Amino acid sequence: MKEILLSALACPKCHGQLQYDANNQQLICQADNLVYAIKDNIPVLLESEAKPFNQSQPVKD
Repeated sequence: MKEILLSALACPKCHGQLQYDANNQQLICQADNLVYAIKDNIPVLLESEAKPFNQSQPVKD
């Protein structure tokens, strides 16, 4: 995902910064512990579609 696009995206719940996980094709909000999927190169930024973030799993850039 391009840095310019990533910098323009925000968590729909808290409006905070999202962290890109390239290996799993997902965006992570550390503040809310939520994971947003990326499907067909399109971020699905719907709070109802978000999944809880398992913090024991390391995030790699």
